[in-house]
Amino acid sequence: MSDRRDYKVSITVNSRSITRVIIDPHYELKHSDSVNDETILNLVQLLDGQTFAPEVERDGFQYFKTDPLSLNGVSYRLIWLLENNEIYIGVINAFRR
Repeated sequence: MSDRRDYKVSITVNSRSITRVIIDPHYELKHSDSVNDETILNLVQLLDGQTFAPEVERDGFQYFKTDPLSLNGVSYRLIWLLENNEIYIGVINAFRR
């Protein structure tokens, strides 16, 4: 398993301009057969222009579960976070539903 990977994007989520996606490799432990970084980036693009209520807020982070997200006829769950005053989405996990 490798380190977190950083990608450039240009989307708006929760009225915040997001310019980076940081993907944690955690998903590779159980879901690498059905999810890869490209899939995750496409799922993150589906968040563009939307507003989401956090599941939990803790230590300057807001944690979200977005489910279902449909991509190419397949449903996924995306677990992600926003950090206060930052311009990235951190993807914790993603998997098929």
